[in-house]
This record gives sequence, C-alpha cells and structure tokens, in this order.
Amino acid sequence: MRQAKARPTLTWNLEMQLTKVMLGTKLLLSCLLAFHVPQTFADTATPAIEIHDLRVISWKPPLYHGWPTLARRSNGELLLAFSGGREKHVCPFGRLEWMRSSDSGKTWGWPQVLYDSPIDDRDAGVVETARGSLLVTTFTSLAYQPVLERAEKASPGDPGAFPDPKLLDEWRAVHDRLNDEDRKKEVGTYMMRSIDGGVTWSARYAVPINSPHGPIVLRDGRLLYPGKVFSGDGTIGICESTDDGLTWSWLVKFASRPGDQVEKYHELHGVEAADGTLICHIRNENIENGRETLQSESKDGGRTWSLPHTIGVWGLPSHLLRMKNGNLLMTYGYRRKPRGIQARLSRDHGATWSTAMTLTDDGKSGDLGYPSTIECDDGTLVTVWYEVLAETPLAQLRQARWSIGE
Repeated sequence: MRQAKARPTLTWNLEMQLTKVMLGTKLLLSCLLAFHVPQTFADTATPAIEIHDLRVISWKPPLYHGWPTLARRSNGELLLAFSGGREKHVCPFGRLEWMRSSDSGKTWGWPQVLYDSPIDDRDAGVVETARGSLLVTTFTSLAYQPVLERAEKASPGDPGAFPDPKLLDEWRAVHDRLNDEDRKKEVGTYMMRSIDGGVTWSARYAVPINSPHGPIVLRDGRLLYPGKVFSGDGTIGICESTDDGLTWSWLVKFASRPGDQVEKYHELHGVEAADGTLICHIRNENIENGRETLQSESKDGGRTWSLPHTIGVWGLPSHLLRMKNGNLLMTYGYRRKPRGIQARLSRDHGATWSTAMTLTDDGKSGDLGYPSTIECDDGTLVTVWYEVLAETPLAQLRQARWSIGE
C-alpha cells in the first residue's frame, strides 16, 4: 500500500490561515447581524393617491400664519392650532390661535385667540387626551430682537432697515411692553389645558420640553411628549404624564449617534404602531444625513429607545399618524425644488417606508411645511400646513383632503 504524501509545510500553513480567516469572517458577520442598528429605507411601492380638494383655509390673508397642528377629537370634531396674528416668519406679534371644524375640514369656524404673551408665541400643538381634555402647546421666543436692533441702528434704505417707519414703531411698542429682565423671564415652553371642550382654558403652565405638534396619546391612556429642551445642552427625549397632562416628568433622554451633536436634533413627533412599537421621528441638522428625518424605536413602552438612524427621507419635520387599518403615515415639508408637501406610508409598523406621495409641488419658497394629518371616519385624510404662496409674502394655512388607494 502506498503511503499518502505528506503535505508541504508551507501549503498546510497557508490552508490553516485561510480557514481561520474564513471562520473569523463568519464570526464577525454574525456579530454585526446580532448588533445591527436598524436602517429603515423605503420600500419600492408608491401608493396611489387622490386629491379631493386643495385650498387655503386662513380667514385673515393679510396676516402671516405659521406652524399649525391638526387634531381630531373622539366626537369627530377637528381642531387646528397655529401661530397667528403675525407679520412674518420672525416678528414679535405671534399669538396662539385655533379654529374648529364640525364637517371634517369642509368648512372652518372663525379663529379664536387662546393666548397672546408679551413676546412672540410660535409653534402650536393640540391633542385630545384619553379623558377628553384638550391640551395646547407653544413656546415663546425673542428671536425677533436682533432684527429689531438692526433696524433701529440702520439708516433708511440700508440693509436691515424697515421700509415703513410706522412698522418700526409697532415693533418697539410690542417690545417695550416689558423691560429686559421680564422679557427674558417670558421665554419658555408652555401648555394650556381645557376640561370643557375648549370653552374655557387654564392659565399657561411650564413644561420641560417642546415640539411643534405636542404630545401623543397611547392606548393605555398615558401621554408621551417627544421633544427638546430649549436651554442648556439642547437635550431631546420623552416626557410622560399620567395625570391627564397636569404634570410632566422625564421618561428617557435620547443618546445621539456617534459623531452627531444632540443639540442639532430638533422637532420630534411620535406615534404608537399597531403592534405596540413606539416610533419617534427627529429633525436632523447634523452633517451626516443633514436635513433628513431620523427615526428611533421603543419596544418597551418608551423606557428604552434605539439610537436615531436614517430612514432615507429628506424632508422635515415629520408628523406621524396611525391609520385605522394599522398603517403608519408620515407627512413632512419638502423644501427642495419642486417644493411642497410629501407623505409616506409604512405597512410594517415603521420597519420600512414607501417612496414619496406628493400632495403638492408648487411651493414658491422654502417657507412652508409643518404638516399634520388626521383620518376621517370614511378614510379621507385631511392635511394642513403653512405656506408662503406666490401671491403674497404672508404665509397662509393650506389644506388638502385626500385619500390613499388600495
């Protein structure tokens, strides 16, 4: 019997090294899969939509309207909160207003001023709690002050000067209602509460955070408020209320992705998916995925959350809605040409999102967006946002009534 030839030592060692490399590669891949950070990209299907009507719903076109939130009560009434009484995007005149509709947005009642602080009142959120109370949110700002100071120093016709001296007088009159110390005390994030359907309201009270569209209601009755602290290090996270919005406490503070700065995360909104997953969308102003919407998920009722990650959607900020059929809908402003309002659908509880459905693409400028959407009993969707239209520099409230095909 012939004996097998011994393998050359060099060949044997080379095969062993290759085997180790292959085993190591398999182990590395297994580890990467085990600790995979979700990357939620769009699916390939673009749902067909039908726009039933598209119109301006502002009652006072000579004024600038901004940053609305649309909510639907359990009785079917629609509520629309917004910053009204304005002259422009940044000015001292903003006040918290709302309108109501009893016919699914076909018509709207006259706007009512809910709150007008001595300085600028901006983004307005509104929600009905599980107990039937109404909560509205806003924040106050002195962002107009540098604009006023430049105008006061400028000569007529110079950059920063107001075209009409009367306008400068009006800004001063608003600004001088308080002294410097009291003006600074006014800056904050606030909430108001009604327990009689909006007939009467509490005094404003401070809350730890703010986001454009305010808190969300979970199926267990809890209120979660995804938002941002407007002072200090710009912390973002989730606050919780278990007493119908009277008091709020921190549930969790979000960590940022490696390389991101948490202060460049803004304007959060959340939703509870049909399978119980909590989804939070975040406006991202970091360099990586700049001006995209990032997403974070919680599987334990909001106590812990995944690191924010891309979903491949350029546009912001996002509003989230769980539809009656269990699908999730996100609507957001698209400030690249063709500018307008877009929406995407998730059929798998936020794991993937459809390609964009375009509601409008005729935007004059980037001064538009902040859409929010509700679903009517018949499946019709109503979306409202603010937009500077071609015929006026004063932003108006624009509404689409639309539906998604099967």
